[in-house]
Formats: sequence, C-alpha cells, structure tokens
Amino acid sequence: MRTLPSLIVSLTLLCGLLPTAHAYDRQKLLSSFFSTMMVRGYKLDGNMAYGSGVVVAENKILTNCHVLRETKEAWVSQGEQVYTIVGVQADRHHDLCLAITQYLPVKPVSMGTGSGLAKGQEVVAIGHSNGVAAPVTSLGEIKSLYSMDGANVIRSTARFALGASGSGLFDGEGRLIGINTLKTTGRVAYFYALPVEWLTAVEKQPVETTLPIVGRAFWEEDEASMPFFMQIAVPQLREDWPKLAEVAKRWVKAEPQSSEAWYELGLAQENIGQQRDAQKSFQQSVDLDARNSDALSRIRALADKDTEVH
Repeated sequence: MRTLPSLIVSLTLLCGLLPTAHAYDRQKLLSSFFSTMMVRGYKLDGNMAYGSGVVVAENKILTNCHVLRETKEAWVSQGEQVYTIVGVQADRHHDLCLAITQYLPVKPVSMGTGSGLAKGQEVVAIGHSNGVAAPVTSLGEIKSLYSMDGANVIRSTARFALGASGSGLFDGEGRLIGINTLKTTGRVAYFYALPVEWLTAVEKQPVETTLPIVGRAFWEEDEASMPFFMQIAVPQLREDWPKLAEVAKRWVKAEPQSSEAWYELGLAQENIGQQRDAQKSFQQSVDLDARNSDALSRIRALADKDTEVH
C-alpha cells in the first residue's frame, strides 16, 4: 500500500518542499502524510464526488460533511486499498463528519490544538487536490485566527483546490490543527481550515448509516448570517474600504473583545484617510492581543508616516 509509485513521488516532493529550518519536523510530517485518505462516492447523477480526510482514530476519518452530501454510497482509499464507509457521525452546522470504516490499517494522526497558534506560524496542508490519487502538499503560514464556538478558525496561505475539502492542515510537528474546508474565489484567494477542537462535538453525534448527509453549514448561510470574518473577505480582497469599514464597525459592536475585528476596522480607516481613528483601532487590536503582528505592523507604519510629516 505504501510502495506505490505515486506515493513515492509524493513523498519525494514532500521532502523536497520542506525547508531545512527547524520549523518543520520531516519525519513527523511524513507520518501525517500517511494518515491522509481520499474520500469518494458516486453522486446521484452518476458522476464522482471526491474529497479528502484524515485518520483521527481507529477506523475513523475526519472529513467535511459537504463531501458526503451528494452520494448514497461512499468509501475511503489510500493507494490501491479501498474501505467502505459503514457509518457517519455528523455535525452539519460545523461541516465536520467522522466517516466510520472497518479494518483500516492506518495509524491515526497526532492531534494538535489551536490555542497556541500565532500569525506567521508555518503550516502544511496535505490533501488530494483535484482528485489526484496521491496527496498533494502545500506550504504556507497562518494569516489570521478567528474565534468561533470555543476555538479558532484558521486562515492560511497553504493553498488547496477542488477535492481537498476535508484534508488536513498541520503544524511543523505534523500535528493536525485544522480541516481545510473552504476558500474564496479568484486568483488571489483566502483559505480557511476548521479547528480540530470541534471534533469533540462530532464525536457526540449519533452514528448514521444512511447517506447522503444533507444539511447547511455555517459558511453557506446568507451573507448577513455568516460570521463576520467571512463577511470581510470579499471587500478586503476587492479593496472596497468603505464596505470593509461598514462590516468591521458591526463586527466590533457585536464582538468588542475581538482583536481581528479592531484590526479590520483600522485597516479600512487607514485606507479611507482616517489615520487617527486607524491608529486607535490598531492599538485596541494590540491591547486585546499583543501577538497581533498585523496590527503592530500598521501601528509602526503609521508612526513612521507621522515622523516623515513632521
């Protein structure tokens, strides 16, 4: 199972991609590589549905529920080995499902946590992008951490494509910290991973033996009902600063303890010429989270501009 040419090639690429810096433990990341599975099934129209998953316990693969939304029969595979999904525990709102199989000889991944993560931290995404049989590896760094339901949704620059829904986002020690789930459209995109802490809620759900798994996830709600960190994505990417300011003001009102909310407000204010207000917003962001490197950077930049003016 682990000696297939395609897996060997992917392993070679993984080892080649990883820099020699201390941030990455190659051996532990190789173990994570082998805990990655492809999730597949025939859609109701006869076409193939596919995604990715990560083995998190004996015979249990964590994936996105939307991967199982259009199929009555699904399975997981690694190399040439195929294992039928016999049950699912589903947290539809959070878009996380535990697919249950039998006789799966794959070691569960090491579990991490989002509590100690920080902006700029290097991460690795491993998944079956575009339905490729062997996992594809993408390096990146954490751009933002958004508090939601007791954990942090992660936005990173570790890219993934169609078919990687349900794949793993790992820290440099090969520990699973998130499940890659959604991205914005366009050439310049934001990539989001759901926190592994939500697995606890999934494990409490009853086992279902009938597919498909239907139900809307939080990120599929109408725009006004989406989390604020999703509402700010499009105006920020489009550099629509008045719109960003509008959303950010509502965000800080709803979540005044959110460092990210104050940072986004400051970013909008800076770009529409409200420099003093921006400085105050950035400072509030840092007061709430001293590790918010983006806000710290903008405070320094604005201070340098003031110095140049005077």
